[in-house]
Amino acid sequence: MDLVHYIFKMNIILGSGSPRRKSLLKEMGYSFQVIISNVDESFDPNMNVYEVAPYLARLKADSLLHEMNPNQLLICCDTVVIQNGVILGKPQDQMEAEKTLQQLSNSSHEVMSAVCMHHKGKWNCFHEITQIEFQELKYEDIKYYIQEFKPLDKAGSYGIQEWIGLIAIKKITGSYTNVIGLPTQLLYNALNKWGISRT
Repeated sequence: MDLVHYIFKMNIILGSGSPRRKSLLKEMGYSFQVIISNVDESFDPNMNVYEVAPYLARLKADSLLHEMNPNQLLICCDTVVIQNGVILGKPQDQMEAEKTLQQLSNSSHEVMSAVCMHHKGKWNCFHEITQIEFQELKYEDIKYYIQEFKPLDKAGSYGIQEWIGLIAIKKITGSYTNVIGLPTQLLYNALNKWGISRT
């Protein structure tokens, strides 16, 4: 089978319901389908914080393998926010979101996104870490952001692409799209190495 025919037959499956990941992959120029993993995303609290995102990305991918056909390439991702060796997950409610943002105020943290790709028995898993520094956040700005943007579905209680990213980010070192949830530059290179073209 020649490469052109192989690429034509390739179907990319994004194993994520994140609208941000879907938007980024679409903007990269790829056609894909979405299948959402319903796997339990709990992890051992004693696990090294830098192993959590790669573990969960692989866990999601493993849970979807039985739904793949031989010509499909699966992409699964996970993103965590880390501060002082602690993972700041998705807030349970607005009060927890407020507490998290107060903690991030006038300090630095890391955002780590991990990707696991699978095709025909082959794996390619990788990750990226971006460092973020917030300026001091006013209490009224925190309240406004939570009330207007409702970031309860976001690790670390914020989305960098939203209003808070415009007014609060003092410094960013590393990939911006990684903070949104998908390290697009690394993913693009990985897809190229596997001979996957934009469609």
